Amino acid sequence: MPIQDFIAKIAKGPKVSKDLTWDESKQVMKLLIEGQATQAQIGAFLMAMRFKMESVSELAAFTAAARAYVSPLSIPKELAVVDVPSYAGKSETSHSLIAGAIVAASVGVAIVMHGYDGIPGRPGAAGVLKALGIPIDLDPKMAGGEVTTKKFVYLDIGMYHPPLYRFLEMRQEIGVRNLFHPVARLLNPSRAAAQVVGLSHPPHFEKTAEVLRMLGCPRALVIRGVEGDPELSVTAATRVLELRDERITPLGISPKDFGLALGTSRDMAGFPPGQQGKEAELLRRILQNQVPGGPKDWVLMNAALLLYAAGKGASLPACLPLARAALENGAAARKLDELVQAPLAAGKRANQEKGRR
Repeated sequence: MPIQDFIAKIAKGPKVSKDLTWDESKQVMKLLIEGQATQAQIGAFLMAMRFKMESVSELAAFTAAARAYVSPLSIPKELAVVDVPSYAGKSETSHSLIAGAIVAASVGVAIVMHGYDGIPGRPGAAGVLKALGIPIDLDPKMAGGEVTTKKFVYLDIGMYHPPLYRFLEMRQEIGVRNLFHPVARLLNPSRAAAQVVGLSHPPHFEKTAEVLRMLGCPRALVIRGVEGDPELSVTAATRVLELRDERITPLGISPKDFGLALGTSRDMAGFPPGQQGKEAELLRRILQNQVPGGPKDWVLMNAALLLYAAGKGASLPACLPLARAALENGAAARKLDELVQAPLAAGKRANQEKGRR
């Protein structure tokens, strides 16, 4: 079918538009990624789908088709990985997710954070990671080696899936998100068994958990997170859906559940665009256990979230002491020092591994 037929099916208007089938959704994704549609047809399809809204089956099929165009990161099967997408950007709060991920990595959880830093006025995680000295431009082969040896890596979506990146860039031209934004969040470059997905768009909350279940994800936490990132709030309860063994369970997670006091908006305050260096310094001081109170508690909560997703504890509160110990015994600070070291070349890494054996 030509893409015009698919556009006609989804763009007939309220009550008469129809969802695409699984196979039709995969065919459309093929046409889009392989450049078999004009710019006018691409824009028409993306806007029609935005007004109709993706069904669970459509979004799952789009994601499955997009995954098929790129190989997963080369990571040992025995390495338990947590997939952490960061695509929303921040305008009011800092990136607690970064510090939380580094704390979790220092406890032994392998974290693959992937993202996009192209939303005007909403700086993403990449700029802060760069200011910390952590590489943000690794190709997929190097990224696989980095997370295997150091337990944390950031993968730029443009390095991993260039066609998908080009469609994300269309947000700046069109002015609104398109179906590739939720697809990017669900891409899971390492095919990790655990995914922690944040979003702010209410219609996609329950839908995202259903999509993950349809795609066969063994374990996931879907979070109505702070500014759309997969972060718990330190100022209020956060809505979470837990997918585990094909069951979806709604949760409301508050600082009180961890035995922590409610924080304030000041504890989560971010920095204006262009001041990633100042934010990096704050996160560095938190990781060095030099910042008490709300900002520290916020990082501890989000580290516990990732530890729980990795199965490090039977409950979220049970994971908090692991995160606290990593901060207070210096493990988190040492992990940061390790991450800012230059990545090993593939050949050198292989020789070192051979030497250990």
